[in-house]
Amino acid sequence: MIATVTPRTRHAQDRTAMEIRFTKHARAMHSIEETHRASGPDLRMRARETGPTLPHDLVHAAVEAALGLERGFWGAVNRGATFAGFEPMWPTRHARSGLKQLRQVGEVEMAVEHKVSWAHRVWSGQRTEGAGLGPPPLAPVELSVTSLALDRAMEKWRLTPEDGSLVWYW
Repeated sequence: MIATVTPRTRHAQDRTAMEIRFTKHARAMHSIEETHRASGPDLRMRARETGPTLPHDLVHAAVEAALGLERGFWGAVNRGATFAGFEPMWPTRHARSGLKQLRQVGEVEMAVEHKVSWAHRVWSGQRTEGAGLGPPPLAPVELSVTSLALDRAMEKWRLTPEDGSLVWYW
């Protein structure tokens, strides 16, 4: 079974959209496959622990899409970046294809990472005040938008059966 989420105006029929497939496994594990990236080979991340709420990269997809953040994690992946834990789905002579893009990930992407983490922190009921947290990087209206997006992503993930996939188009 596949639950499909289509952020922004991209649709499953749009072959230019990157497809992100989050597959749920037994024992609170998940894996990810990315196909049809704008640049670079198709990637996968082997099964890893999901955590108490949602896969971390699904949180990124929900928050970045809800806020229209093109220069965050998934935008960088679509442009060819590779990150630790991801590997080409098939053997390729371009194993280092994402390094150039990865070097370009900078302040904008780190600001997006901070927004995503803050949105998840607020949504999941973690502390938002005290040592090491600083001022909120999101306005109250943005938190409302991201909380709704995370509620929807959580519902889709909850309804995804074991060995089923939630597909997100970026």
